[in-house]
Amino acid sequence: MQPGDSTPPNHARQLRQVTVAGNTLQIYVQSPPLIASLIEDIRRARRRVWVEIYIFLPDAAGRAVAEALKERARAGVDVRVLYDAIGCQTTSFGFFSDLERAGVRLHAYHSLWEALRRFSLFRILNRRNHRKLVIVDDEVAYFGGMNLTDLSGPTAGQPPSSGGWCDVHVRLTGPQQAEGALSFERSWRRAHGEAIPRRPRAYRLGLPAAGEESIQFFDSGPGPGYSRASRVFTRLIRNARRTITLSMAYFIPVGRVMLELLKARRRGVHIRIIVPGNSDVKLAQWATQHLYQVLLRRRIGIFERSAEMLHSKVMVVDNRWTVLGSCNLDARSLWINLEFLAVVHSRALARTMNEVCRDELRQSRRVTMRACLRRTFWQRLVRRMAWSLRWWL
Repeated sequence: MQPGDSTPPNHARQLRQVTVAGNTLQIYVQSPPLIASLIEDIRRARRRVWVEIYIFLPDAAGRAVAEALKERARAGVDVRVLYDAIGCQTTSFGFFSDLERAGVRLHAYHSLWEALRRFSLFRILNRRNHRKLVIVDDEVAYFGGMNLTDLSGPTAGQPPSSGGWCDVHVRLTGPQQAEGALSFERSWRRAHGEAIPRRPRAYRLGLPAAGEESIQFFDSGPGPGYSRASRVFTRLIRNARRTITLSMAYFIPVGRVMLELLKARRRGVHIRIIVPGNSDVKLAQWATQHLYQVLLRRRIGIFERSAEMLHSKVMVVDNRWTVLGSCNLDARSLWINLEFLAVVHSRALARTMNEVCRDELRQSRRVTMRACLRRTFWQRLVRRMAWSLRWWL
């Protein structure tokens, strides 16, 4: 990438694009154009490529990205990959060894060996790095919900993809890119046991920025060094006055988040929730379904996407505020895992994300109380048991 060249790759120009506070946000809802765009940006890198990822598999998409990373590392570019050890547990040692031999700096977050060495098996293995963040030079930042994997296998004549799952990912260029780079650098240093400067109090409390338009990035996780995702969601839901739209792969709200959703509905806020009709994690889906009757009694709209797996992590509030990133609305994302969130104050982006959600609604079926009441005793029991495990899903 030439200095100052922030032009999106050719194949991405027809996708949704929004300008917010001097930044250009390219929105991806399917993986093929995202992977192709990412590879092209990596190949143009001249200074650095930093990758923080939960799942990095050696399939069509993963191999294509790996080859681009190796080529840049051999060319002297600072290439780093911080991957989650459990998320990548099925990826072979040889795949990462090839990257390392090419000059890529690697780190496995919270591996089994680290847990044994530090005599903290449960705490270390239970806390995962669920972030998906890529930094290219001083120009581009990618973030959202998509991993580096191809769930459906290669398709003839098509660019490498991560399957037919529906998700939301963002390519950002502009001044806010520096904040994304800082987020990665802090995460990298923390993973290596280095000291990290303390964030300001307003950041740790998840306070939204003032002004007509803004983009804020939050590093979410446990402990005083992070801003809890639960605080970010709670504040925005508490301030909602008209509408809340949620598109969530795993919707198991707990604590204040659940209470604020119910209080928002009592204030007259119109709430719509889109979830997968066929989830890849059945226990999580059953725990969500246990909540249906509680939500429906309060006239909260619930919609199950009936086609591909819905993997989005999006919230739109009052057609002004949008939350994007890697964070689901479940206990693990809200309290335990490391997550990356973008809180964007922009009517233009909110309008775009509402369009994305309307596309999802057209491929969804509305959940009714009658359907819930038709469940058998055993179906209700299974869902109640899944709900009892909500802090561990």
